Amino acid sequence: MRDINATWVGATAKQIARGVRRGDVSATQVVADHLEYIGRADGELSAFRVVRGGEAIVEAEKVDEQDDLANLAMAGVPVAVKENTPVAGVPTWNGSAAARTPVAEFDHEVVRRLRGAGAVIVGVTRMPELGVWGSTDDATAITRNPWNLDRTPGGSSGGSAAAVAAGLVPIAHANDGLGSVRIPAACCGLVGLKPGRGVVPSQVGATDWFGLAEHGILATTVADAALGFAVLAGRAPDKLVPPAGLRVAVSLRSPVRGVRPDAPNRDAVTAASRLLARAGHDTIATDPAYPTSVGLSGIATWLAAVAAESRAAGLDPATLQPRTRRHAALGGFAERRGWVRESDRAAWRDRCLAFFTDNGVDLLLTPALAGPPLPARRWSERSWRSNLTANVRYAPYAAPWNIAGLPALVVPVGLRPDGLPAAVQLVGPPGTELLLLAVAGQFELAQPWSRHAPGHPRTAD
Repeated sequence: MRDINATWVGATAKQIARGVRRGDVSATQVVADHLEYIGRADGELSAFRVVRGGEAIVEAEKVDEQDDLANLAMAGVPVAVKENTPVAGVPTWNGSAAARTPVAEFDHEVVRRLRGAGAVIVGVTRMPELGVWGSTDDATAITRNPWNLDRTPGGSSGGSAAAVAAGLVPIAHANDGLGSVRIPAACCGLVGLKPGRGVVPSQVGATDWFGLAEHGILATTVADAALGFAVLAGRAPDKLVPPAGLRVAVSLRSPVRGVRPDAPNRDAVTAASRLLARAGHDTIATDPAYPTSVGLSGIATWLAAVAAESRAAGLDPATLQPRTRRHAALGGFAERRGWVRESDRAAWRDRCLAFFTDNGVDLLLTPALAGPPLPARRWSERSWRSNLTANVRYAPYAAPWNIAGLPALVVPVGLRPDGLPAAVQLVGPPGTELLLLAVAGQFELAQPWSRHAPGHPRTAD
């Protein structure tokens, strides 16, 4: 049992929920602990766009007044929500003042589900403008990685990842259009799950990025990730059953021609392969075929999604960052040329499903990143070309599985020589979210990772 006189900052979501349900601590105290810590620690990280101090306390008090605490899976758990997802009473920022929409009158369905499970929304976290990039900054702040303040926590869910890795919250909502859950998870040493298509209600912006975007979870433990996934999916939390005798394809091949993983990322895959073998699974070296057409279709869809979002929101291109303006303009061109086709995405999905069946494999293991997290700098002031090049070179492995609509998960597997987290990606056929989590749980049991960045959460000054 935790010392009820100690702060609950640093506890897992499951520990907090259990403590609140048993009466060891009130939701109000847990939320107050976290708000106090956010106030002290977020200054150097800039993870949050808005902190809902008084509102969160009021909501926590309402949780404490409920008669059915025993039925609340996330009773009193402080949660951060990515700023492109409507939270009633807060503007939906979408990564910049230019893209911000008015104060939301209603919660998004995933926020409603979190609240319904007893979670308390303590604030909304920063992202790059319109969620386009794998780093997080704008004119007001650079969001920094708590593992190394000179590095990005990734993107587009960079604020959520920084908040969890620093212990500002035990768990955070994120969403993923081309890697925006998994890239930050890899940068910050977290478990990051992108569910498969149709498992969690999407409604990410105007088009769901043409069906590529899904809501997911960032957490410090597999158990917390499973809890968050169950709540978002509207399911009762499931007990993860350790699987046996899986066949796992292992591939270092990059989806982007000319980009190769660096030595630490190759070593991470080797370490993960050994963990799989120790858990009783078979691994085989088998590469998916990444045809050029898939890459071109993915880039065209990425461009067009931003054009569609800008158009639907009625944004004046002149108010957007130059890199975003350029991206949207190219997206409009791709749309007019007919390069954005559902048939292309469906054909790639079929090809991915055939990869699993034809090779007789249950899962695919790949690097999570090709290089270290990018430097933490004002990427928003750099050119579209420099942003594109940097993002493709360091994070090429996530996007194909959004195009295919398959579930994918990132899990830590130790440290790089530079002291930053190392991670790998697991991908499965439709409906394998719990299997991915269960395998990640085997990794966690065999080789536990540091739940937070070194020095976090910090004690009071």
